[in-house]
Amino acid sequence: MDSSTSSLPRRTRHSRDLGVAIDPVALVVTECITVTSAMRKHARWAHSSISSILGSAAAPSPRLLPVDARKGEVNGEKRQVNRRTAGALDAEESADAALTSRWGLRGKKGQSMQDNPLMSGFAKLRIELKGCGDIKTFDTPTLLRPFLQIIRSSSTTAPITSLALIAITKMLSYHVIDLSSPNFSYGMQLLASTVTHCRFEGDNSPSDEVVFLRILKLMEDMICGSAGDVLGDQSVCEIVECALSICCHLRMSEVLRRSAEISMVTMCQTIFKRLKVLELEFGSQGDTTLEQSIPQADMDAAKIDSSPNGAHGPDSMTQARHTSLEVPGVNGSARNSVEVNGSQLDLSNRPEDEDEKDVKPYGLPSIAELFRTLANLLDPHDRARTDTLRVMALRIVNVALEVAGPSIANHPTLANLAKDTMCRNLFQLVRSENVAILHESLRVAGTLLATCRNVLKLQQELFLSYLVACLHPRVPIPDEPNIDPSLYQGVPQAPALVKAPPGTQSGRNTPVPVKDRQKLGMEGGQRKPDAREAMVESVGALVRIPSFMTELFVNYDCEIDRSDLCIDMVGLLARNAFPDSATWSTTNVPPLCLDSLLSYVQFIAERLDDSPVTDGLPDITTLREQRRRKKIIIKGTTKFNESPKAGIAYLASQGIIEDPNDAQSVTKFLRGTTRIDKKMLGEFISKRDNSAILEAYLEQFEFAEMRVDEALRSILNTFRLPGESQLIERIVTIFAEKYFEAAKPEDISDTDALFVLIYAIIMLNTDQYNPNVKAGARMKLTDFAKNLRGVNGGKDFNGDFLEEIYNAIKAKEIVLPEEHDNKHAFEHAWKELLVKTQTAEDLVICPTNLYDRDMFAATWRPIIATLNYVFVSATEDAVYHRVIAGYSQCAQIATRYGIHECLDQIIWSLSSLSTLATNSPTDTKLNTEVQAGGKSIMVSKFAVDFGRDQKAQLATVVLFKVINGNEAAIRDGWEHVVRIIINLFVNSLIPTSFTSISRDLDLPPIPLQSPAQVIERNDRAGEVGLFSAFTSYVSSVMNDEPPEPNDQEIEATLMTVDCINDCRFEEILGNVSELPVESLQSLSTALLNSLPESESPRVMTVKTDLPAPSPTRATKTVSDAPVYDPALVYVLELATILALRDEDTITRLGSDAAGALQVAIRDADSLHPVALSRSVFYLLSLLRASNDHGYIRAPVVLHAISSFRPELLKQCAQPILKGIYGCVSGPAELKKEMATSPDFWAVLHALRPQPEAAELAFQIAEAVATGATPAITADNYEPAVALLNAFATAGSVGARQEQAPLSGRRGQPPAPAQKDAKPAKNEAVLRGIRAIGIVTQLASRVPELIKQSHLETQEAWNVYWSPILRCQAMQCVNPCREIRQQAFTALQRCLQSPDLASPDHKEWTKIFGEVLFPLIGQLLKPDVYQMDPRGMAETRVQASQLLCKIFLHYLVLLSEWDGVLDLWTKILEIMERLMNTPQNEMLAEAVPESLKNILLVMSNGGHIVPPSEAQNEQQKLLWVETSTRLERFLPGLMAELFPEAEKQQTLPERPTTNGHSEPEAGVISDAPDAAATTAHSPAPQSQAA
Repeated sequence: MDSSTSSLPRRTRHSRDLGVAIDPVALVVTECITVTSAMRKHARWAHSSISSILGSAAAPSPRLLPVDARKGEVNGEKRQVNRRTAGALDAEESADAALTSRWGLRGKKGQSMQDNPLMSGFAKLRIELKGCGDIKTFDTPTLLRPFLQIIRSSSTTAPITSLALIAITKMLSYHVIDLSSPNFSYGMQLLASTVTHCRFEGDNSPSDEVVFLRILKLMEDMICGSAGDVLGDQSVCEIVECALSICCHLRMSEVLRRSAEISMVTMCQTIFKRLKVLELEFGSQGDTTLEQSIPQADMDAAKIDSSPNGAHGPDSMTQARHTSLEVPGVNGSARNSVEVNGSQLDLSNRPEDEDEKDVKPYGLPSIAELFRTLANLLDPHDRARTDTLRVMALRIVNVALEVAGPSIANHPTLANLAKDTMCRNLFQLVRSENVAILHESLRVAGTLLATCRNVLKLQQELFLSYLVACLHPRVPIPDEPNIDPSLYQGVPQAPALVKAPPGTQSGRNTPVPVKDRQKLGMEGGQRKPDAREAMVESVGALVRIPSFMTELFVNYDCEIDRSDLCIDMVGLLARNAFPDSATWSTTNVPPLCLDSLLSYVQFIAERLDDSPVTDGLPDITTLREQRRRKKIIIKGTTKFNESPKAGIAYLASQGIIEDPNDAQSVTKFLRGTTRIDKKMLGEFISKRDNSAILEAYLEQFEFAEMRVDEALRSILNTFRLPGESQLIERIVTIFAEKYFEAAKPEDISDTDALFVLIYAIIMLNTDQYNPNVKAGARMKLTDFAKNLRGVNGGKDFNGDFLEEIYNAIKAKEIVLPEEHDNKHAFEHAWKELLVKTQTAEDLVICPTNLYDRDMFAATWRPIIATLNYVFVSATEDAVYHRVIAGYSQCAQIATRYGIHECLDQIIWSLSSLSTLATNSPTDTKLNTEVQAGGKSIMVSKFAVDFGRDQKAQLATVVLFKVINGNEAAIRDGWEHVVRIIINLFVNSLIPTSFTSISRDLDLPPIPLQSPAQVIERNDRAGEVGLFSAFTSYVSSVMNDEPPEPNDQEIEATLMTVDCINDCRFEEILGNVSELPVESLQSLSTALLNSLPESESPRVMTVKTDLPAPSPTRATKTVSDAPVYDPALVYVLELATILALRDEDTITRLGSDAAGALQVAIRDADSLHPVALSRSVFYLLSLLRASNDHGYIRAPVVLHAISSFRPELLKQCAQPILKGIYGCVSGPAELKKEMATSPDFWAVLHALRPQPEAAELAFQIAEAVATGATPAITADNYEPAVALLNAFATAGSVGARQEQAPLSGRRGQPPAPAQKDAKPAKNEAVLRGIRAIGIVTQLASRVPELIKQSHLETQEAWNVYWSPILRCQAMQCVNPCREIRQQAFTALQRCLQSPDLASPDHKEWTKIFGEVLFPLIGQLLKPDVYQMDPRGMAETRVQASQLLCKIFLHYLVLLSEWDGVLDLWTKILEIMERLMNTPQNEMLAEAVPESLKNILLVMSNGGHIVPPSEAQNEQQKLLWVETSTRLERFLPGLMAELFPEAEKQQTLPERPTTNGHSEPEAGVISDAPDAAATTAHSPAPQSQAA
């Protein structure tokens, strides 16, 4: 192929490139011989000359010369016949005549017969081909001309014409001629013209149709082959016209017409594909469009006549045989003579447009004309076309749209055809009852909208609105016995676009009944089942376009004046997916609708992860505002249609009408919306009070250049005239004024004349269309003119003017669109649509997920309702799979876009279907634990029933699959999930602890209700026989036990267990622990809402033997004791764990959880101890974590705990103390707050005696009293010491262990102890020792506490020192030696503390009267001594020594005290008691020594002085008292210590002046030295130390 052809655009060929195995020249010659041989066999050419065989030709006449030899210039080559050529032709003619004579071929009367030009053309071609070496260099028109002459000759028969067509088809198929051939373009133009003007003698035999088939094949090869690149617009139009004519010719056989249709489809594919090529070729030519570059003359020149009887139709091709041409009869009768040229083709008569000229390849003109023709073929009102033809045209149109739909929309000419003619005809065909028409028209409509919807916004709305009106059933969904009606609530009962039928009409007397209007199809009407199925398929095809529903939402639902098509489509699909829709359609409709509905959901789900595309798309915020305003307007217009004033007030309050008192604002709204009821609008604006609104309303119309009837028609298309004459008169009056002012009509004199004319027009309209008026009685033009005589300013109206008005009214009624009858309904609606199209924007294509959130939020309800219904009613696995996928995808969408209500609805639906979310607690009293193979399962009625319901199991698995991963978006749905979880928990189907969430709560797993019985299957397996079975039955009856579960029940339970395991509950709990606070709050609220009301606590009917707080289960309870509710504990624990997750959850969730817990423990007697103890622990855990918040305070909680009954408090001891210990181990402020509460110490005191609680209680006390931040204050000092004292006292149990070796049998020595074995100390003893140590530590802090207390010194001593000393003194008589010794050591240390005594007060002296004296008094009691006879003896000694040491330690301070004499006297009394105590061997030695030491120190310090003159009264009394008392139990001790004093006392007394005797002076003088000497002796000093 040369360079000129290589630049042509590549074309997808219809047929494969075929090679030729023989010489192309020989092939052409063979075809020539084939044609001429067939011709010679025909009677007309039976006497042709020998030249037709030998290859020479007679000279043709001038009018048989090739066209290119006579005319024009083709491809720059001048073709003319010169004289030399003419002479050669004459010579050839003479030679041919001689040959004819030689071979005896003569005609009548002895004349030789010249060859027919048809024959001679082939002879000449053969001569010219003899010297041709390469067929590619041969001139194309010359090569084709003999064959073209045959095709165009009307004298040839069908077989001969067929041979010529075959020959040309071969040349094209074998590329004998192609783009590289000379003058190929001109040759193809000739071929196109010839084929479309084919003529032959037809006889209605099959051979005729063969010719048509050959013609179709050749035209198809031309359009789809290389010839298509050079054909012009006119040639293409002729080819298409020819093919269409064959398609439309009803007398042709069905096979031929179908073949023509197939060829037409193929050619249209190629022709419309060229649109894309043209766009590519023209794409770079600046701002000029393709249409602007084409002259209008070229566009107008392309014409196609689709009539079957046109110039290129089959009738014009098949000609009757001429009477002058006789065909030899079968009997050999002679033929009439004919002219030599009688049957030749006269090429000179071809049209002028076949002249040689440069022809542009076909383009937009022919494509537009073809599209126009196809669109016109669809006209349903064209009686010349049959439905069969329309079906064929629809198929062809569908192919064109499939190939070049988007390109059609890009070209204004084609787009306008699609907008008007195509859609108008197509949408009317959709209303056809012919099934074939309906199917094809729906298919074409779908293809049209799929490819060109961007320019068909209003047309698409009309089409889809009709489908919705047809398909949406108006019957309620039937109730099914096994389906809760609430599961499928949300499916609309009617589409939103359906308007209420208009009320009574005043514009016409006889409105069209609703049932008749349904027949018109304007409101859907009744369609046959097959038609409904076809419509559903059409809707499904559109919905399966990924962005289609989004485009509906953006372009219609979000526009104020458009219908909610997206919502209506979803409602339509949802409603028809219900099985009952098959009753008025077909059984295929429900699955088709379900598939389309789920495809819509699937597209949204697939776009979830896409990045939103925003370029060139409407702003989502703007669309949301439009939807908001649209809802308001719809609500406002609804109110207006009921009460105009109320509607306007509402719209004004919502900002839709700016000023309700401004007529312009009101009329702007009324004129701008189509949702106002026309009747109500007419009545409203015609009222007297609304005259301003009426004037403003009429000012909205443009009356200029409009005739009065046209103006009247325009306003009455927007509202209905009221029924009262006064109201009509008011409207007519103001209309006349406005019209006269705007139009300034020349034929009307004034407004009065106009007023009368308008009334006359209204009367004429009523008269012409009132069905009660007979046709003969209707008003004529003369009557109409007669009624208006003299009213035009005293003159008559112009006759032509009145005639125009009369004819217009007679031709078309003035009536509201809703009142049009069948003839004008669609026409009027279409005209209105075209008017709106002028201002409407193109439809926005939305290949984005930007609007998916709002769209799904508006449409999810019917989807979920449909899934619920189908899930319950389905029986096939395929349906289940689709529905389950639908649930999952809806959940994903709802989660991603935060549509919480949707996800909650899904969860509620599946929860209902699962049968697990029962409101009432399940009965667990018959639960039986079955153990086998080391495993156990709990067989319950709940588990058995669930295991037998496969649909419920499937719903449960789907439910938890939906929940898993979507927990963050659940809100109200948690309520149902919580119910399920509780029921699973109480039936032992999920774990009893929350290890997957948190380990913060140091509690054992929640105990469940003990099973009614435990069965070991392995043991039972060996028990066979009638007696064994009878025994087992009798035993269960006598023991009031349930019968053992059978194998079926166990199998059902195992299925339940497997199903719940598949739900991956632990994984969901793990996800819950990571949720944001907002989501957790919903779960926490649901948990707490599931708790019983405080007035009526939740009580479960379960077995009375309840588990203890420890893992060991209780076996008996009091008959009136509260029943254990494990569900309550589970809920409270989970709520607490969620609240304790972090600081945010404590802030947001802690308050509600704490409130619920406080409510639970408020009525403690109604709770089982297990539930109560754990509730308190949860509350204390919250208290510890929420110390910075005010919603829970320690004193309140502690007071509630201390208010428990003592026995109940003891039962709850362990968890309560754990909680308290956690609090005191927490923040220092909380510890102090708790320690200052009296209830805190009361609880510890109450629980301390409990063996299992003692250690924890002590740890609490230790934590409060010690550590870096001790919490001991003046308020709690005494109870703290008292508690520690109690712990020390409890350590007395250690005495038994200490004295155990001594307790052998009487008369036998105790068993020797093992050398290395040291018995473990009793825990109580250790606590007692540690308690003494803590008290000692408290003593070291006393000075600091006194300083901080700001108390008076005397008072402070009583508050802080006295409790400690009393405690220590009390423990000095503890039977346990270790504690006793520890107490003595601590007491001595405290008594000798430098901070204990002070000269500022004498309260410290109470250490004797309140501490030491009572201590020794206790030790002297026999019962105390008998607690530890061996140890108590030592303790007595230590006590006596301690008393003496402390006295000496504070002797100096005591000497200044007035009560020292009494104190000393008391000490001497105690010493006397000690000396007189039985078993006082150790005291007999210790007491004298101690007294000696005291006396020596006192003597050394001058506190006790032997009688002398220097002795003061105090000393004298002290001496006398001491001597007197010591002589009673230690006679001679004073003499031993003070010998001089004794000697002096033996001398005679000397009376003094005052009457008293005095000792000798020598005795007195020696005493001090002796005392001093004794006081400084080593032994007494060491004792004192």
